[in-house]
Amino acid sequence: MKLSFVTLLLVCLVLTSSFFEASMARPAVLCGAKCARRCSKAGMKDRCLRFCGICCSKCKCVPSGTYGNKHECPCYRDMRNSKGKPKCP
Repeated sequence: MKLSFVTLLLVCLVLTSSFFEASMARPAVLCGAKCARRCSKAGMKDRCLRFCGICCSKCKCVPSGTYGNKHECPCYRDMRNSKGKPKCP
């Protein structure tokens, strides 16, 4: 009885961890695609992608288009750097 319970518990733990990994990877993929679209016309693409990725991971959203539309994501819009300027491209 105890052995079957331990086995069932172990199987549940393994299945739960695999679902957890899949759900954690998805936002990073979505941020990458959204930031690539957002930074497609940027002059400094590497820098734009880096900061967009930081903002997306914290805010879980990226405004549509390549510029503007920050009203769609208030967290993204309101994030500031240490100098008080907008952090997110």
